[in-house]
Amino acid sequence: MQAWSKRLVLMVVLLGFAAPTWAQAVVVLSGPDETIDWLKAENWWGEGKRGEQLEVPRAMITGISERWQKNAANMPVPMKKEIFYRFILPLAVHANAMVENRRERLKGMDAVLAGGNKLSAEDDTWLRDMAVVLRIAKREKADQMSDPADLRKVIDEALYKLDVIPAGLVLGQAAYESGYGTSRFAVKGNALFGQWTYGGKGLVPEQQRKELGDHRIASYEWPFDSVRGYFINLSSHPAYEDFRRLRAELKSAGKPLSSLKLIEGLKSYSERGQEYVDTLKGIIRVNHLDLADNAVFRDEPMRFIVVTADKASAAKMRKDIEAMRKSGEIENIVKRMRLE
Repeated sequence: MQAWSKRLVLMVVLLGFAAPTWAQAVVVLSGPDETIDWLKAENWWGEGKRGEQLEVPRAMITGISERWQKNAANMPVPMKKEIFYRFILPLAVHANAMVENRRERLKGMDAVLAGGNKLSAEDDTWLRDMAVVLRIAKREKADQMSDPADLRKVIDEALYKLDVIPAGLVLGQAAYESGYGTSRFAVKGNALFGQWTYGGKGLVPEQQRKELGDHRIASYEWPFDSVRGYFINLSSHPAYEDFRRLRAELKSAGKPLSSLKLIEGLKSYSERGQEYVDTLKGIIRVNHLDLADNAVFRDEPMRFIVVTADKASAAKMRKDIEAMRKSGEIENIVKRMRLE
C-alpha cells in the first residue's frame, strides 16, 4: 500500500471518520500553483486581522515530500512561509482540540470518583495509561493503584500537565526546527520539531554526537504524529516543567496563554537556552504568529490534503482512491488498525 494511503487511513481512524465517506474528504492537488489557488479559493491566504477570531479550515496534510523541499527552494520566502503556516496550523488546532477533549474526560472521571463511584473499566484503563504517558507513574505503579484518592491525584496532575499549547508557539518551533518543512528530517520522516529518540530508531543526524549516545531524530508516519509527539513531550518531559508551571500560573491569574510569554519556559528545548528563546520570539513577532494562538476550526467537515507532482499524477491518484473505496480495501485496513 502506498505511503500516502497509509497516512490517510491513520487519520481516518484517529479522527473517527467512517470509511464510506473517506474518499469524499480527500483533496488531491497538483503542485504549488494549484495548491495556492486552492488556498485562495478557501479564503485561507493572505494577512490575518488582529482582534478577529482566526477560523481555520479543517484540512489536514498527509505528508511532507522531497518535492516540497525542491519547490520551496525556488519560491519567494514569503510564499514558502505562508504555505507552510497555512498547512501546519490545522494540525496544531486539532492537537489542542484533542487536549481539550481529554481534559473534559479527566474532569468527568474526577466527578465520578468524588461522588464515591467507581470508574468504568474503559476509563480506569485509560487513566492508568495516561499516567504512564504523562510520566506521572511508571507502569507497575500505575497498574497497582486502587485507592480512589490516589486516582484523583493522578487526575489532578494530568490536568496540570496536559493543557493547550498556543498555536503560534507550535508554528514558530515547527518552522525553526524543520526549516519550514524542508529539512532532511521533515521530508524523510515528517519530523517537524527535531525531537530526539533512542533505541536505534529514527533518523541519524549527519553530525551525531557520540558522547550523547545513539540519539536520533524521531520519524513519523505523517505530520500530525509529529505534532502529537511534540504535545506529549512538552506535557511530560521533566525538562519542560518551567513551561508547564508558567502556563499554570498564567491560567490561575486569568491571563491568556500567549506564545510570546510561554516560550520563556522552553529554555531547555535547546542548548542555546535564552538565545534559542529570543530567536523564536523573533520568528513569532516577525511572522505575526501570535494571531494563531487562539485559532479555532471552521464549522465544516474534515478534509485530507494530498499534493502530487503534476496533473497526470493527481488524476491517477484520484482513480486509485476511488478504486480503494469501491473495493473495500480502506475499510478493511481501518478495521485491522488499533489507533485512537
